[in-house]
Parts: sequence; structure tokens; C-alpha cells
Amino acid sequence: MHPDAWWELRVIGVEDGGFSRESLGCGFLKALLVCVLLRGTYFEDFRADMITVDGLDASEKLIAMLRKLSFDVVMLAGVSFAGFNLVDPTLVFEKFYKPIIVISRTKPNNIAVKNALFLHFEDWQVRWNIFRKLGPIREVYSIPGEPPIYVEVIGATFDWATKLIRALPSCCRIPEPLRVARLIARGLTLKAQQS
Repeated sequence: MHPDAWWELRVIGVEDGGFSRESLGCGFLKALLVCVLLRGTYFEDFRADMITVDGLDASEKLIAMLRKLSFDVVMLAGVSFAGFNLVDPTLVFEKFYKPIIVISRTKPNNIAVKNALFLHFEDWQVRWNIFRKLGPIREVYSIPGEPPIYVEVIGATFDWATKLIRALPSCCRIPEPLRVARLIARGLTLKAQQS
């Protein structure tokens, strides 16, 4: 693939806005889930919706938002949003047949995750199954001299995903779609909490 071709891909970054115990003044604890669509580093569109903290509605809400966007790739900032509200990357891939790249800033500790799910959720096996379906966790050095990011890929090869990741960072090791999604999600959450 020609280097400029990576910048033509329409990439969605998915991040949440975090939450507090007073989260946005709702009866149930909610958090913002944001999809940002970029072509290269050019912002094209975004969608946002509320998901339940520790609920099981993140996959459904994400799929509904993605149906309104035209895209080539989805990058998820992990699979856990709003606590342990999990996006199932395999399910998202099966709905759209577009590559899903799960990116973590720190190396995931799946043993600790499984223990936490077991201790805190009656449906822990349903949630754990989402993690079990993921491929191997691999390191990618997106920018020389920076720490690695940790990547799982569905619907594409690891080599292809690595080339895309390395083509997209602009000012930090995190690919630009995820960096922008994080900024928007955190900014909108802060604004909602202040009003």
C-alpha cells in the first residue's frame, strides 16, 4: 500500500468520557461513548451516546452509532468502557466486516480482569467470553523512542494493523482517531458535569 493511501482510510476512534459517582446527574450511572471519524488527521464526523456504567449496552450503542457513519476501520481504546461495560469487537466485526483494532496504552492483565469479573458480576462468564474471543496481545512501537502500545486485531492481519497504526500518530504514540475521541469524550463529559 502506498504511504499516502493510509491517510485515505476513514478510521473511527472510540473512547469513553469517564465517569464519577455523580455521573452527569442521571438516575443511573452513565458515561459518554464517543465515535470520531477521521480521514488521516482530518476530522470528518462524530457520534456520541450514553452507556450504563458496568452495564452491557456498549456494543449495541456502538453498532447503532456506526450504522450512521461510512468508515473503513474501527479503533477501540480497549474493550472496557464505563467501568466494565464491554464492547464485543467480534460482534462489531460481524455486523460490518471492517477491521477492528483494539488498542491499550498499558499491557492488559487478563488474569486480573477475569478475577475482577468473577468477584463483581453474576454474568462474569458472558463478559469474560468477550475477552476470550480476542486474538493475542501484541506490542507495537508506533513512534520510535516512545513506549509501546498493545494491540489486538480482528478482521485484518497484525502486519496491516501495525502499518496503519504507524501511519496515524501525529503528536503522540496513540493513533490520532483515538487521541481525538478521548479529547472530545473527556471535554463533553467535563462540560456536562459542570452544568
